[in-house]
Amino acid sequence: MKERLFEALHARGLDPRLFTGLVAALPIVELRGAIPWALTIGHLPWPEAYLFAVLGNMIPVVPLLLFLGPVSEVLRRIPLLDRFFLWLFARTRRRSGVIEKYGALGLVLFVAIPLPVTGAWTGSAAAFLFGIPFRKALPLILFGVCIAGVIVTAAVLAGVSLGGLLFSQS
Repeated sequence: MKERLFEALHARGLDPRLFTGLVAALPIVELRGAIPWALTIGHLPWPEAYLFAVLGNMIPVVPLLLFLGPVSEVLRRIPLLDRFFLWLFARTRRRSGVIEKYGALGLVLFVAIPLPVTGAWTGSAAAFLFGIPFRKALPLILFGVCIAGVIVTAAVLAGVSLGGLLFSQS
């Protein structure tokens, strides 16, 4: 199903570089889904796939780091959204033990591990929850995203499936 969706958007003339960046900006998918698509279906050279995936993955980081606190404060006044934020923050805390243990290096490692529930989105939430200031969190998350991009690009080029994220070229 993912492959058909990507192919349909590509068939409508969306530039593969732009599409790679847009997919990388999505939560959960991030560059773990963008790079395999770019290299297989999008037929981008690996340096372009890497660059546009990293740039796209960083798009939501600045607004998340700047506005997650103020926006969550306002939205938590609504009971349903308060439950969502309680769930999100508890889940992030449970998954971010490496940040508690290793601090700044832990944030880089947390973002760099290309597995579900890690990455720039969750790393931004973790930075907010652990009180890591914007000026420190942004370069740490960028470094982690760059490492994740190298790992995913190398895995795709080596033919590793990445849990079903590698799309067939047929």
